[in-house]
Amino acid sequence: MSAIDAQDPVLETQFVWQMVRQMRAIDTYGSYDNDSSATILEPFILTPEKRREIPVIGDPDEILVARVKGFYNAIAAMIEAECGQMAVPLLNLSHEGFGRVIITVGKLVVLDKTLRDVHRFGFASLSKMKDEADKLLSVALEIIGKHPQAAGM
Repeated sequence: MSAIDAQDPVLETQFVWQMVRQMRAIDTYGSYDNDSSATILEPFILTPEKRREIPVIGDPDEILVARVKGFYNAIAAMIEAECGQMAVPLLNLSHEGFGRVIITVGKLVVLDKTLRDVHRFGFASLSKMKDEADKLLSVALEIIGKHPQAAGM
């Protein structure tokens, strides 16, 4: 059973469109070509049952790291769309799944987030994922609004 309802209105949002776009961009073999948005985003949803199945300690694999990159790339693309300046995501992870993600616009750091337990990266629902992205986006845009010269505007 899918954790994402194909009729979920969140699937029609700009954020989901951008997430699907980012995931298709990293799909070099065309595995997602015929998949729906819900199918592509399914791995991002970790229900409490799925989360319990993942060990507390573990190393993230390349597919999971690509998902994390896709999430933050989507946020960077949305920042670009809102402010008209290039937003660059930088992800640094240890092999154990600890690190940080930074998004810069011009010379301005608009997002700085510490990452822990990346092997358990996911959200309880699609709407929770969108809420987190909206929160990060609004904070980034607020920072850009406060410091437009550093952002290159």
